[in-house]
Amino acid sequence: MRILAVNWLDLENPQAGGAEVHFFEIFGRLARRGHEVTLIASGWKGASPRASISEIEVHRFGGRHSFALHGRGAVRRLIERHDFDVLVEDINKLPLFLPTLSRLPFYAIVPHLFGTTAFREAALPVAAVVWLAELPIPRVYRRAAFHAISESTREDLVRRGVPRQRIRVIFPGVDSQWFAPDEGTRRTTVPTFLYVGRLKRYKGIDTVLRAVAQLRGEGGEVRLQIAGKGDDLPRLERIARDLDLSAWVRFLGFVDEEEKRRLLRRAWAVVFPSVKEGWGIANVEAAACGTPAIASDSPGLRESVIDGTTGLLVPHGDVGAMANALGQLCRQPDLVSRLGQAGRRFAETLSWDQAADQTEAHMLEAVNGAH
Repeated sequence: MRILAVNWLDLENPQAGGAEVHFFEIFGRLARRGHEVTLIASGWKGASPRASISEIEVHRFGGRHSFALHGRGAVRRLIERHDFDVLVEDINKLPLFLPTLSRLPFYAIVPHLFGTTAFREAALPVAAVVWLAELPIPRVYRRAAFHAISESTREDLVRRGVPRQRIRVIFPGVDSQWFAPDEGTRRTTVPTFLYVGRLKRYKGIDTVLRAVAQLRGEGGEVRLQIAGKGDDLPRLERIARDLDLSAWVRFLGFVDEEEKRRLLRRAWAVVFPSVKEGWGIANVEAAACGTPAIASDSPGLRESVIDGTTGLLVPHGDVGAMANALGQLCRQPDLVSRLGQAGRRFAETLSWDQAADQTEAHMLEAVNGAH
């Protein structure tokens, strides 16, 4: 297939996150199988306008905030100049409503939609734009084949009016050879928990900070490491100072994949207190390393964490429940081991090759069905 795909960011973008990992893990495999994959994405200051990543030809237009203006024109020009078999849109920021540009078979990947969650993250005018932009998706994308990364995302699409039969759930994978336990790497002596990911307000990291402060106030010995960058960092640092947690909380900034793996292996659990996610790749990467997760009982996260088996789920935003979950693992290292071992078995059922197989088959169905 000759595939023209659109994602707001590419894997080299400094703002890249889980959605970009998901896209490149799958479509990089499709490119290596002989499919021609061209990606249109936004650029950033100093970025090259063209790149080849995982055998995907990347064209960059505009920037993070101007891509909505530049992306559609770029798609139109490439479609006029080249023959493509399918148009793919990864809807993980604002939808670009690309089905209005072409009658090509259309494939829509949806990690998750923001809905009212946007109002937790952005200023009111921006949040309103995001919320309003998502409303026409069932109508504008009515001929699309939808690829949802979790049952939660499928149910959200169905509630919005997308026919269930047009949606295929394809779970993300994990590299369980790279993310794996290591007998030579032991957990920290003092119970230490890890957040790894972008620092955004809707991720709910302040809940964990307050839970750590509660445990410290009760005499518990617990530490928290926060790995990642994002615009919520100044607020989180201020909360940590106000709670007198400077000695117990470390902000690590960006960490590379090797350091991330080491941190995952040494942590007693990862924490993922977000209000809403498509899946929760960090939870599964931790599981592959034999490390459990404590996460909000939120859409997406409740699928990447099996409550009581691979980790613990707590009500979103409930500081007391988060503190209880942290304390439970602090007091029971044997439970940490049991949850981690089950997590490893769970991670071994997921693979990027499997996700690529299912995506390839689903996309071929969409192309052949359209013809």
